[in-house]
Amino acid sequence: MGATTYLFASSMPTEAQELAQGLRRRDPDLFDRLIEQYHYRLFRYLLYLTGSRETAEDLFQETWIRVLERGHQYNVKWKFEAWLFTIARHLTIDWMRKKPAGATLDLDEAGDEARPAAGWASAGSGAGSPFDLAAGREESERVRTALGQLPAAFREVLLLRFQEDLALEEIAAVTAAPLSTVKSRLYRGLDALRATMEESKP
Repeated sequence: MGATTYLFASSMPTEAQELAQGLRRRDPDLFDRLIEQYHYRLFRYLLYLTGSRETAEDLFQETWIRVLERGHQYNVKWKFEAWLFTIARHLTIDWMRKKPAGATLDLDEAGDEARPAAGWASAGSGAGSPFDLAAGREESERVRTALGQLPAAFREVLLLRFQEDLALEEIAAVTAAPLSTVKSRLYRGLDALRATMEESKP
């Protein structure tokens, strides 16, 4: 009896499996729910990457078209948002490649303009993090402004870690970067963000 119960329980579809099945069926109700649930997060991510509301809107639409077309590729081992951001990132890179030669958005190189991280014992803990300063509306605006001044590679990792709450391993998968590179960008990005915010204090 116990074995039968165990087999029955293990055969029940998980939430991720149900999501995968719905994506393969192109379930319109599921699709609508996903857009509603991730609308703000996806648009914010694209806006931070591109710096253009119009471009972010275009890429937002294209991302959901790709989700609809490629739902069968979703892997239940992934968080849906990680897969979603990966699609959006690839589309953003493709968009940048079509831009004039002078337009660049380097998501793979952070450059040397930021100082090496110092004093950030744990990027995930938030202890002493500039993000702690974002409690008030005014400070949140300062954080957003400071983020916009960082190299794109730093900005992206900080956004995925602290605003989208992705694990470092998930960020590595989204950005197709080694985990060590993600950690380096996170630490250096936090240090650069702190320095930028200090400089912008009245």
